[in-house]
Amino acid sequence: MKKQNTRANVVIKKGQEFPITIKRLGINGEGVGYFKRTVVFVPGALPGEEVVVEATTIKPKYAEAKIKKIRKKSPHRVNPPCPIYEKCGGCQLQHLEYSQQLKEKRDILIQALERHTKLKIEKMDIRPTIGMDDPWLYRNKSQFQVGEIKGNIIAGLYSMNSHKLIDIPNCIVQHPATNKAVRVVKEILNDLNIPVYNERKRTGIIRTIVARVAVGTGEVQVVLITAKKELPKKALIVAEIQKRLPEVKSIIQNINGKKTSLIFGDESLQLGGEQSIQEVLGDISFELSSRAFFQLNPTQTVKLYDEVKKAAQLTGVEKVVDAYCGVGTIGLWLADQAGEIRGMDVIKEGIEDAEKNAKKHGINNVHYEVGKAEVIMPKWIKAGWKPDVIIVDPPRSGCDDALLDTIMKTDAKKIVYVSCNPSTLAKDLNVLTKKYKVEYMQPVDMFPQTAHVECVSQIVLK
Repeated sequence: MKKQNTRANVVIKKGQEFPITIKRLGINGEGVGYFKRTVVFVPGALPGEEVVVEATTIKPKYAEAKIKKIRKKSPHRVNPPCPIYEKCGGCQLQHLEYSQQLKEKRDILIQALERHTKLKIEKMDIRPTIGMDDPWLYRNKSQFQVGEIKGNIIAGLYSMNSHKLIDIPNCIVQHPATNKAVRVVKEILNDLNIPVYNERKRTGIIRTIVARVAVGTGEVQVVLITAKKELPKKALIVAEIQKRLPEVKSIIQNINGKKTSLIFGDESLQLGGEQSIQEVLGDISFELSSRAFFQLNPTQTVKLYDEVKKAAQLTGVEKVVDAYCGVGTIGLWLADQAGEIRGMDVIKEGIEDAEKNAKKHGINNVHYEVGKAEVIMPKWIKAGWKPDVIIVDPPRSGCDDALLDTIMKTDAKKIVYVSCNPSTLAKDLNVLTKKYKVEYMQPVDMFPQTAHVECVSQIVLK
């Protein structure tokens, strides 16, 4: 006899109102609950809350809804201090007290493991999230889109799921130096009547203002992303930035004429000051050029890299691979405890910075190459150089399949996986755990007030 499907096929209609209890937070910081077995995502709702919602989007497997009324509030709900929090969408968790954010982030990691792996999670060592003492004003880089309202230049982020630009004169998760730099550059562009880019009409020049501060030295870099190479009143812009913002040590123009959501184009020109700024972490200083990747929260970066050091357990003789090495930060952090470090990255400027950083500190046991880890590592192995420890710090998309294959063939004793996306970490662990065992996972909060969570995993050969 055919088993009858008892699942109720409830159709939620757009605009329908219904009560729901929130069970957990989703990966984007939204509340997750169930209405007649259909999963419902509710931005702004918190675990444990009973809310009345209105359905806004209906998909085959889930629905999205907005809060109409909170019947039972979470004891961890707080008033978000940012005046444009609801509009902006840059942060997702300002309405949740910080100590609880840390618990929820550990849970987001566990959810990803439940969804994407068959690991016995209850037997795993998943540690409490390492947080910040002061979870505000921490971001060392802002990338604000530029627009115009009533003849005035604005700069900020696009509102959640829309193309409406929200002006952000003072972001409370950004370092004050980046807020100031963007504000003053906006004034200068206004004063000099520099045309801003209009995406619809494909007219104007300035697309984005990027400001980065080296927190250890106070040096600031300003990058103007332009739609064309010709920048009107270029010399005047540079002179005004240098006059009004003496802390700016590097002024760069980057040209991006493509219709794309990517911020940076391929061509950069040095307009004023130095090519890069100097950052200091612990005892090591780093050259940061405009396109080189560097962690956005220096205070937590020290904690993160110390966790990498703990997980690597180096004794002074190991051959270490630093894949996706950027400006060499992780490798240089560990160099005094390793036999040799080899790093690679696809961004040429990052590798140039890594080499400069190593040379400046007299660190001689490092070697860097431009290219993909999955291409370079097999070449080294073929030449007889086999790593003992592999450190991967991939982008949000996770490790390339070819790199995972290469890692599996190396028989390295240990992998230290630094992840910024629990979902892709979980998927990559599916591959790695065929040959390796996850010893422990240490979540680290690099982005307070947002749903992002980083994690350092120690993975050892079975």
